[in-house]
Amino acid sequence: MHKKIVLAVMMTALATAAHAQTGTTVKRVGPEKSMFSSAVWVGDTVYLSGTMAPVDYQGDKVKGTVAGYKGDTKAQAIGAIKSIEEELKRQGLGLGDIVQMQAFLAGDPAKGGMMDVEGWNAAYTQYFGTPQQPNRPVRATVQVAHLVLPTGLIEIMVIAAKPHAGSAQ
Repeated sequence: MHKKIVLAVMMTALATAAHAQTGTTVKRVGPEKSMFSSAVWVGDTVYLSGTMAPVDYQGDKVKGTVAGYKGDTKAQAIGAIKSIEEELKRQGLGLGDIVQMQAFLAGDPAKGGMMDVEGWNAAYTQYFGTPQQPNRPVRATVQVAHLVLPTGLIEIMVIAAKPHAGSAQ
């Protein structure tokens, strides 16, 4: 699985570099003081940073606690998809414009430390391949040791493309 992640990252980097070499416009989106961009446009393609659900509770530096989640994989996935949808909307796109999706799942203690693929799929199928939004991206799902927030169970990265008038979806 680790090789698949490395290969996917390398392929994305090569595609981005190829676009940049051909004179394609690159536009970075997000707060200037942020460590990384929330989105990067390369021509008509936008790459979104890994997205998690909004946290359920805030941390307290004085007490030495960090922000976190109460929900299971399905609930966190729904929150992440909604956050992705909001960012895409700010970019003039929607969920149907997503062409590639990578989901990173941490082991769920309630599942004996295994990733909750069923919970992830239950959330995913509410938004993709439905009568309201029939488009489905290519997708990879991998289990990781842990995410940036200890109680986080899923982080999602997407690539979306701006459709041209008359193009097939």
